[in-house]
Amino acid sequence: MENSKRHHFRDLKCWQLGRELRNKLYLTAKDLPDFEKYALASQIRRAAVSITANIAEGYGRFHFKENIQYCRQSRASLYECEDHLITCLDLKYIDQKKYDDILALMIETRKVTDGYIRYLQKESEKAGKK
Repeated sequence: MENSKRHHFRDLKCWQLGRELRNKLYLTAKDLPDFEKYALASQIRRAAVSITANIAEGYGRFHFKENIQYCRQSRASLYECEDHLITCLDLKYIDQKKYDDILALMIETRKVTDGYIRYLQKESEKAGKK
């Protein structure tokens, strides 16, 4: 994946999957009981938006290492969202099917993000050798 082939962070598969995931998590948060509005729902929304926001911010950074760090933060937000999703399942706010569907998208998003991080690391190493 060369920089010349990517013109915007929206072209990144990890951002696209993160966007889909963020939207599903927002809908999940919206359906939580009212008393969770300022607790769990808020936590889910903040972590979910962080997935795509960190990829976008990293993309705008000048150095590979900065971009990698933001992608790692995005990855951490994926894990945070997974924990919140488990809480939703445990408290029976969502059923097993919804949990499984969202978890599958989380895992795919994480795999693609990991691949992008590996790509950035290789590009950083190549740039360092010049």
